[in-house]
Amino acid sequence: MSVFASLVEQLADLLRPLFGLSAAAAAIIAFTALVRLLVHPLSRAAARGQKARAALQPRIAELRRKHGKNPEKLQKAVMELHAEEKVSPLSGCLPSLLQLPAFFLLYHLFSSGSIGGEPNALLTHQLLDAPLGGRWADALADGGAFGGAGVVYLGLFAVVAVVAYFSYRLSRRMTEASAATAGAGADLQVPGAAAMGGVMKVMPFMSFFTLVTVAVVPLAAALYVVTSTTWSVIERSVLYR
Repeated sequence: MSVFASLVEQLADLLRPLFGLSAAAAAIIAFTALVRLLVHPLSRAAARGQKARAALQPRIAELRRKHGKNPEKLQKAVMELHAEEKVSPLSGCLPSLLQLPAFFLLYHLFSSGSIGGEPNALLTHQLLDAPLGGRWADALADGGAFGGAGVVYLGLFAVVAVVAYFSYRLSRRMTEASAATAGAGADLQVPGAAAMGGVMKVMPFMSFFTLVTVAVVPLAAALYVVTSTTWSVIERSVLYR
């Protein structure tokens, strides 16, 4: 924690000539971009995996016609096909899972009053008038929704709403295309695919849950979420076109 706090402070010092008192917020955005760049190869692999799974659907449909009366044989045949083509139905989850440690690190860093036995200096940093360690409830208690800190949150909520709308449209398009290609129940014979199918059904609505996250976590963690979500929508629109 103390090492990461020192890195954020140093990055904020580098950015202070450009961003002034909001340099730490800019450092968090830069940190988020770095995490997403590191995860990007996995995102590209996930996109290739989804396209590969879509390409397998005609062969899986043939297997279903051939072994439809023998579920165990059908499941084995589909598993062998995926293993032969080196396609995993759960590969798309990895990029999201690998980002969780960075989010929790920021969450704890800006929720702790002290680090290494010393007062947490990061809590003195702000984004405009909003403390990076504060939450929306704090902003409402100190000036209301249209106070200095409240306006910062209103801006974040507006960004999240726009990003969520485009994410919703993109996810719906991807889900409908996948369903049209796969056919009803084509992938349910693959271990984990039933769960993945459930995720795909709710995915169009996931970005709207970001609004709740932004409202309850420290502002620093909210910046990470908003930046990462925006990056995801842009990345997916490019990789899955």
